[in-house]
Amino acid sequence: MMRIDILTLFPEMFPGVFGSSILKRAVQNQYIELHTHDIRDYTFDKHRRADDYPFGGGAGMVMMVEPIARCIEQLQSEREYDGIFLMAPDGTTFNQQKANEMSLLRNIILLCGHYKGVDERVRELYITEDLSIGDYVLSGGELAAMVITDAIARVIPGVISDGASALSDSFQDNLLSAPVYTRPADFRGHRVPDVLLSGNQKLIDEWRMNQQLSRTQQRRPDLLSHE
Repeated sequence: MMRIDILTLFPEMFPGVFGSSILKRAVQNQYIELHTHDIRDYTFDKHRRADDYPFGGGAGMVMMVEPIARCIEQLQSEREYDGIFLMAPDGTTFNQQKANEMSLLRNIILLCGHYKGVDERVRELYITEDLSIGDYVLSGGELAAMVITDAIARVIPGVISDGASALSDSFQDNLLSAPVYTRPADFRGHRVPDVLLSGNQKLIDEWRMNQQLSRTQQRRPDLLSHE
């Protein structure tokens, strides 16, 4: 079973996401353990502050190294971790391949950055890799941690009852998904392609592959350059 520990200043953000849908079932069925840890619990400050002004001046606050270090070291004293990942806008862009790779790990830590970021010594001493979910800035790393956790969990064998569903998602094999349809077959004159109603699985598979290639070429040609 995979275990993900999430270090955050705002643990109250997670129960709704982790208590719903696929992630809820993944936890209930013991495919994955999800734990959130309040970094403020590890500060010596009587006001539970875990941030301070940056040396050298400048706008914003910086997450302090000490409470983060204490939290990480407490977890490391309890088990071995395969990776410690910092949610940061300047990190490696998270993608499906990375989700697949991380789903094979046993124990990982996701550290949610906030404010102007974390003291650089956190990166130097503890972080395996910085991860970003896109070229934009969020208020904090919590939303990124939720996205990454969901992407990892859904490709763990057994989490999705129909395993083929996850394998046919967009970005698997660097292709976007083909269009999908369900009932009714005719909606206000807009019909489902005849091939999908033919019952000929070989033709259906060929149609889907052609649609994947065409859609990827139109919308994300950069993916095809990775082939």
